[in-house]
Amino acid sequence: MSETEHKLGTVITTPEGPSVSSFSFLINQGAIIKRGQFISVETEDGLAIATVSNIFKTNRYFESAGAVNEHNKTSELYSAFPVKEWEYTIGEAHILGAYDKNEHLVRPSYPPSPGKSISSVDANVLSKFLGLDEKRGVHLGQVQQHELDAKFNMTKLLQKHLAILAISGAGKSYATTVLIEELVNRGLKDGRIAIIVIDNHGEYESLKNDAAFKDKITIIDAREVKVGCKHMTGKAFAALLPNMTSVQIRELNRIIHTTRKKEGAFDLTDLIESVKIDENIGKATSEALVGWLSELEAMKVFAGDDYPNIEDFLQQGKVIVVTLKDILSLNKKQFVVDYISKRLFDLRRREKVPPYLEIIEEAHNFCPEGAKSENALSRKIIETLAREGRKFYANICLISQRPVQLSTTALSQCNTQIIMRVTNPYDLDHIKKSAEAISSGTLDIISSLKVGEAVVIGEAANHPVFIKIRERKTKESHGTKLEDYAILWEAMNENSKLANGKEFL
Repeated sequence: MSETEHKLGTVITTPEGPSVSSFSFLINQGAIIKRGQFISVETEDGLAIATVSNIFKTNRYFESAGAVNEHNKTSELYSAFPVKEWEYTIGEAHILGAYDKNEHLVRPSYPPSPGKSISSVDANVLSKFLGLDEKRGVHLGQVQQHELDAKFNMTKLLQKHLAILAISGAGKSYATTVLIEELVNRGLKDGRIAIIVIDNHGEYESLKNDAAFKDKITIIDAREVKVGCKHMTGKAFAALLPNMTSVQIRELNRIIHTTRKKEGAFDLTDLIESVKIDENIGKATSEALVGWLSELEAMKVFAGDDYPNIEDFLQQGKVIVVTLKDILSLNKKQFVVDYISKRLFDLRRREKVPPYLEIIEEAHNFCPEGAKSENALSRKIIETLAREGRKFYANICLISQRPVQLSTTALSQCNTQIIMRVTNPYDLDHIKKSAEAISSGTLDIISSLKVGEAVVIGEAANHPVFIKIRERKTKESHGTKLEDYAILWEAMNENSKLANGKEFL
């Protein structure tokens, strides 16, 4: 294993180093170096691999306040001295590891010597160092500043759960679509997984319009999801009605059990009627239960049996999209997600469905940190999946633009994180606490990432790696994109004229 011939700079001496963990280097004129880039340098350990943590310029002419003052007064001094030639660029690097003469990765024990040349890293060496899977990996994009495809081992990427975090507009959904494309299009020998997407705003429905996906995707309107009352318990109803007393829950359990034995399938109307005619229940309890259950009828989610039977749709290499876009009630959204997630996990534990990945958009709405249980109906099952799902190949991918509002329990169990641009300091602090491999320097870069750029941290990569998400292969949604309020106003005005013959006011 050896260095490439592309020399980027030279190690220099500073008050802090070179040390075993870091060093500074003079960047050669014309060399292109960026933060997050991987570089190499020969040490006594062997070929050390480092990442560029910072870059700055210096010029000794401008170190003196007097020289700067004279420079501002006249341009003659500027022309008399080689000021531009005194300007140079310094890079700071953090050493990650080294390959010894037997090509074994070892922990650095010797610093690089001043005067040693800095080189770019050979693509094969870097791929091995990062733990990429170039043959069968999930191709998410390209390693930034390197001609190397970012292909991550599917098991490492998904089995211990995944989180995709970024501010709105940074490209979370785009990156998720790329992930879905990769998982759906995998060959039989590469390993396939079933996918279910909890789609809060209908962003993934457009996949159905793509010829390559039309036979591989099923869209389920969450308004049509029904839960069979025979699968409910008094405790399950109480989660929706937190003011129910223990006596009411006990009596409701008894009535549900009796009704199930007598009728088999039954809906909420049947259950209410069973409460009314039950002779063993007190009048106050009966009236309270009828009132509670009548409130739930407005949700229009309970029926005689489940619909749809998701296990019939869940197949390896195929996608189910549950779209919640037309449901306004967050409580109902959480209940639907809670029921589907519980049902799937139960089926997976009994091996009735194949291994699956549950992708949850806006996960902070379904698994919020610090919210009361009645305002977080689906949090418990999501946290359970985060803790126990990997043992049963029931995997989750949590997508959020507000990590600070996402359950720490769930996020900390996502052993791989794809982090795109995040600027809120509270979110950044929350991310740092949930990802051990992240450093302050990496956090600084995260806040300045461009759309489509991301850092992959955790189980899927041996070291944090910055990537550019590849272009998606499927067609993008043709929905309206608002570029300017003036355009929106003009369109509304035009529509109003056509409808009413007058301008919109």
